[in-house]
Amino acid sequence: MAPVRDNLWPEGVALLAALSPAMVALMDELPDTMFCAKDVTGRYAAVNPVFVARTNERSRRAVLGRRARDLFVPQLAERYEQQDAEVLQGRSLRGELERIRRLGGTSGWFLTSKLPVHDDAGRLVGIVSVSHDLRAGAADDATMGSMAAVVAAVEADLGARWTTTRLAEAAGATPAVLDRRVRRVYGLTPRQLVLRTRVDHATRLLAGTTRPIGDVAADIGFYDQPSFTRTFARLTGETPAQYRRRTRR
Repeated sequence: MAPVRDNLWPEGVALLAALSPAMVALMDELPDTMFCAKDVTGRYAAVNPVFVARTNERSRRAVLGRRARDLFVPQLAERYEQQDAEVLQGRSLRGELERIRRLGGTSGWFLTSKLPVHDDAGRLVGIVSVSHDLRAGAADDATMGSMAAVVAAVEADLGARWTTTRLAEAAGATPAVLDRRVRRVYGLTPRQLVLRTRVDHATRLLAGTTRPIGDVAADIGFYDQPSFTRTFARLTGETPAQYRRRTRR
């Protein structure tokens, strides 16, 4: 990647000067990972091709200098801006599970991390962000069999209290082996896998039924509708009601 430096705004110049050119160039080689660097005003100073492909633009130049609100649906843009604000205030974001729409309108699960960037003088000049597309990786039959057993067990009793010990029993493995297998196949922790399974089921109920949102929340193991709404919005960028309206048009 060759970040565009010509005619950049001052904040963008400062951010690019603080980034390692080799690191930025390597981001172009990652086929399933969105990468971007934003200045302190939220404008994109560097992006990789995977990031460009998640927007409606066709080139990197068409993305640079713009903000999330210019490129993404309002629900996603608002979530990105909220995350960015927290990172700029000193809270690094690591391994945040998110549901993001891919090309063609389909959605998938991503793990997102965002870190602040400081220049040599210690001044905050922006943030860097990576979002990795979670697709099942290659694994041996024993691993895939135990993962299938875990997912089936959680789907059969979404409202249960799924401790690591209980998940390991369903997988026929020790907790340590379970953790390694879940991370290897899904890139998640066991707890994140349970949450992903619950939210996936919620999206199907919201899109395919007219059941009240409070009932959907109870079905997937949330003790009340507000906690479900907060979690669903954090993971998907939309409230359950917004998701239902969009998918039932």
